[in-house]
Amino acid sequence: MEKSSKKIQIGVMGSAADLKYLKKFEKLAEEIGYWIAKKGATLIFGAEKDYDSLSTVACRGAKKARGLTVGVTYGKGFDIFEKKNVDVVIASGLERGGGREFTLVLSCDAIIALNGGSGTLTEIAIAYQANIPIITLKNTGGWSEKLGGQFLDARNRMKIEVSENPKSAVELALKLAKKKYESKK
Repeated sequence: MEKSSKKIQIGVMGSAADLKYLKKFEKLAEEIGYWIAKKGATLIFGAEKDYDSLSTVACRGAKKARGLTVGVTYGKGFDIFEKKNVDVVIASGLERGGGREFTLVLSCDAIIALNGGSGTLTEIAIAYQANIPIITLKNTGGWSEKLGGQFLDARNRMKIEVSENPKSAVELALKLAKKKYESKK
């Protein structure tokens, strides 16, 4: 039997549409998704059922580059499949803001955050606790901008990295995820 190599899974975290994020952030999120797919990684994202988000915009970018997308949704069922053009749906059975974030983040080798409200804050905190590399995109506001370049607490577990653009964010996420795997060998 041939040994298979695991595809790196990169999560994209960001504001939901009800936070009225800027249109320029949608373009950045789409570029992140595009570069995740182009670099051969799998995109993991929070698949909202009732409205758009920067994460679902990243999914559209990955699909434009013919990438593999995995949407983690709240509740039960696969009704999100048709709405968001997702390859794989993980129905967490959990509520939004009530646990879905654990399934979402813990399925990632690294996360990239842009903008972000309380959900993104929760996802960043989960990644930090789990030692999952976190990269934020510079000048995108929200929690990702507030926390970029910092440690979340005095443990100084890992610094939240900051990238200048979508392509460098994806490249850094891949580098940090691979480094993490190599250190476990």
